[in-house]
This record gives sequence, C-alpha cells and structure tokens, in this order.
Amino acid sequence: MADSSDKPEETPITIKKYANRRLYNTSTSSYVTLDHLADMIKDKVDFIVYDAKSGDDITRSVLTHIIVEQESKGQNLLPTSFLRHVISFYGDSLEAVVPKYLEHTMHSFADNQDQMRDYLKNAFGGLTPFSALEEIGKQNAALFDSTMKMFTPFYAEGPNQKKPTNDAAGDSGGKADSGSDNSEIATLRAQLDAMQRRLDDISDA
Repeated sequence: MADSSDKPEETPITIKKYANRRLYNTSTSSYVTLDHLADMIKDKVDFIVYDAKSGDDITRSVLTHIIVEQESKGQNLLPTSFLRHVISFYGDSLEAVVPKYLEHTMHSFADNQDQMRDYLKNAFGGLTPFSALEEIGKQNAALFDSTMKMFTPFYAEGPNQKKPTNDAAGDSGGKADSGSDNSEIATLRAQLDAMQRRLDDISDA
C-alpha cells in the first residue's frame, strides 16, 4: 500500500504566451507580466510556459528573458566574467558537462542559503561569509575535477603531457594497431558511461 503521508507532486501551472507577447496564467485566468513570473519563482511556484500557437515549451527562453529584465534594472547577479565563461562553452567539447555542473553548484548554494544568511548577519561580529562561499567553491571545483578525470585519463596529466604510445606493438603490423585502437575506444566508451552515471547521480542529489 502507498504511504498516505506522501504528498503528490504539484502539477506546474501552465502559462501561455501569445503572439502579442502577452502571458496568460491559466490557473488564475488572468494576464501576467515577467515580474509576476519572477515573484512566482521566488514563492517556489512551479510553472511551464507554452507558445499559445505552436504549443512548444518555451520556458527556458522566458526564464532567460526574466534574467535579462532583472539585470537591466541594476540587480546584477551575473558577473561579466561568468557570462563570458558561459558563452565560451557553447560549441565546446565540455558543452554537455557544463549544465549539470552549474545545476549542481546552484543547488548546493541554495541548500546552504540559510547558513549564508546567518554568516552575513554576523559578518560585523568577526565572521565572514566569504570563507563559507570559498569552501563551497572548492568542493564544486573538486567535484568538477573528478568528473573530468573520469571523462579522460589524460586530464590529470596536464596539457603539456604527451599521450603514452604503445611501443610494444613494434613491428607487429597494422592488425596490432587496430586492436589497440579498438581497446582504446572501448575504454573511452566505458569512461563516458561512468561519467554520465556520475552526472546523473549529481543531478538526482
């Protein structure tokens, strides 16, 4: 029997966006603004935004628009250097790793936000909030480093370290080289699978 104490997950509110850029909250049968959606997020109210004509899920683009609107008001949470780093990863080989890493980092920070507020309140009493932030940053950096080591065994050797060659093949001919290549491919596939499982575990956590 199912545990009656378990609360069912709340269904996200549906927001429809029309061609005139107006946003319609189907739960309240009223039009809303980006500021209203921002307040809903702060109140931990989940919602999904659909294009009223095509039915496509456009939540990501709307959330991005909310960030742009908030930043334009002078509430600058995203440093220029951070934005440059994010942009630089588009099309990069690490593109698939970055979203999971950023998501885990933000979850970690959100989970510790009450502790951060306590540090801030007592900052003038001799405590500094930045030591805690630095510790979280170190933990995230270590996590990212371990993830990259799973991605490739040569990551820890540094960019100037040459990939080891198989001298044992010697004069054994093309067949030996082919067997070595197949072995390396199988190893890389196993490492990629291990990395994906680790990222999934991080996301679930």
